[in-house]
Amino acid sequence: MKADLEQLVARVRSCRICVEKPSGRPLPHEPRPVLRPSSTARILLAGQAPGTKVHLSGMPFTDASGDRLRDWLGVTSEEFYDTEKFAIVPMGFCFPGQDSKGSDLPPRKECAPAWRALLVASMPQIELVLTIGVYAQSWHMGAGLRASLTETVSDWRNIWAAATGPKVLPLPHPSWRNTGWLKKNPWFEMELLPFLKSEIRSRIA
Repeated sequence: MKADLEQLVARVRSCRICVEKPSGRPLPHEPRPVLRPSSTARILLAGQAPGTKVHLSGMPFTDASGDRLRDWLGVTSEEFYDTEKFAIVPMGFCFPGQDSKGSDLPPRKECAPAWRALLVASMPQIELVLTIGVYAQSWHMGAGLRASLTETVSDWRNIWAAATGPKVLPLPHPSWRNTGWLKKNPWFEMELLPFLKSEIRSRIA
């Protein structure tokens, strides 16, 4: 990792904005930023925020969602965690906690304004951004965001063609909660995933 990116990541890992200067309620536990930037990877995985298992492990996607995502990408765990191949930078770096029903809260509002533009600018070699969920899609796609996640993901061909910088592919979150969505939208597995796997393989081969 280049020195300037290393220094930036060190600052992120020591960040305590969500505790000391929070936007709303402070983070309910000690911050533990989870991210894996890269100065060489050509693919950026832009997810949401760590869940409970990832908070404990300190590694992104060490859960069932990660298993499904790796299957979508057609890669092994070794390939997935190789920072020569993938940069993994979620919208929120720390586990945000859970609501009264036990569901994970949205990514913290402090992370993206403080760090995201700096991190993205420090990885100019990125050629493909996989936006996983509406929070990543909103930031990386801006005006290109459609009215709903389904509309955004289903319009992936036009989004791909319209990209003027790194190519962007929108994906739903690989959580088990989206199993119903996958069943209702079979085109995702039949049309988008084969294209996705081909693009991934061409960039990590």
